[in-house]
Amino acid sequence: MRTTPRRRGRLAATLLGCALLMSGCGAAQERSTPEMPQADEGAFPVTISTAFGDVTIDEQPQRVVALGWNDAETALALGVQPVGAADWLDIGGDGVAPWVEDGYDHPPTMLGTLQLNIEALAELDPDLILDTRASGEQDRYDLLSGLDVPVVSIPESGHAYLTSWEDQLDMIGRAVGRAEEADRLRTELDEKFATAKDAHPEFDGATTVVAARTTSTWGAYITDTSRIQFMEKLGFVNSPAIEELADEGFSVDISHERLDLLDADLTVVSGIGVAAEEIEDDPLFQAVPSVRDGHSMVLDDEALDQAFASASVLGQSYALDGLVPGFAAAVAG
Repeated sequence: MRTTPRRRGRLAATLLGCALLMSGCGAAQERSTPEMPQADEGAFPVTISTAFGDVTIDEQPQRVVALGWNDAETALALGVQPVGAADWLDIGGDGVAPWVEDGYDHPPTMLGTLQLNIEALAELDPDLILDTRASGEQDRYDLLSGLDVPVVSIPESGHAYLTSWEDQLDMIGRAVGRAEEADRLRTELDEKFATAKDAHPEFDGATTVVAARTTSTWGAYITDTSRIQFMEKLGFVNSPAIEELADEGFSVDISHERLDLLDADLTVVSGIGVAAEEIEDDPLFQAVPSVRDGHSMVLDDEALDQAFASASVLGQSYALDGLVPGFAAAVAG
């Protein structure tokens, strides 16, 4: 499938239909276009393979909309300021996390996550839509591609919300003409993981459980999810007891009666709608051997917890700085 940045026929029809059929939608407002960083020499045209076919971008995009989880953050890391974005981590405002040093000159239009404001998106007059870590559903892709703008969706062999940070960085880097900067950021983060791993040989082969507590239940993440991949890069091994229960989801449910499954050389817990103190004071949690022996860590810093969950190049760097000392202390007990 070949698409180009500025075929406007169907987009114009979308805007016209919006004006005629939806009161209050109105005409597209004039909007400033962010200054784009210089593209790599020979960066365009570029063809990117996605789950919905090859997408060709003929020239450097000027108005980028970033809809997938961490697409906007990744674009910012590459020096590109999206005109529209989504806030998957519910950070608020313009969705910029505390670990993103270079934010927006002008706030983007926030467009939603699962439920997109397609009319507001069309009014932004984008020439590139990023949706690299999203559901990958046909209906969502059809909605976005109906604007007749290049849509860089999940990778060709990708799965819903499981696009790796490496693939996300690579796809977005090539789409905006900043592949060289993407390579530099990847190398820096890989080296940072390697340095942390080398500094802590006690992590190598140690088992871990990364769990989450909600208001009603417990769960533990499985291999191929971002948190476990983070731990594996440090040398940890996901608990075999958890892996035996793994299915097709992101995590396995754990009943209150089976909190013994949280036991590992290092148990890491995040609260979802539950305060860290409530988790720590739970007698059943306190009875888990690793918790009882001081080999656990309940994340009580919201920014650090979000960075750990981010699966982004910038978020993981921030999480390494904040989490590794705590991991080391907990493993030592």
